[in-house]
Amino acid sequence: MDSLLKLLMGPWTTYILWVLKNDGPLRFGELKSRMAGISSKVLTDRLRMLEGAGLVHREYTPSIPPAVSYELTPRGHELKDVLQGLNALALRWHQEDMGVEA
Repeated sequence: MDSLLKLLMGPWTTYILWVLKNDGPLRFGELKSRMAGISSKVLTDRLRMLEGAGLVHREYTPSIPPAVSYELTPRGHELKDVLQGLNALALRWHQEDMGVEA
């Protein structure tokens, strides 16, 4: 449990997983454009870490220009319910903070 929580608590990590779950597979530039405020360096570091953890697959196509896309692995897809739960909680809290009844 501790290792999974440490993995997910890194900066931008759950957001990257969320975007790939909803929109993937995506090329690097497409992924970056969906994540306002993330730097290329941080996105690259996070993707490498997630790839190393077996949650994200990097697909390289030797073309001109080279194409690299990212998508969730089956292991990454196992986080679907967790990510959806976090989204539901975030929406509820946002509504509460805005004084809107759910």
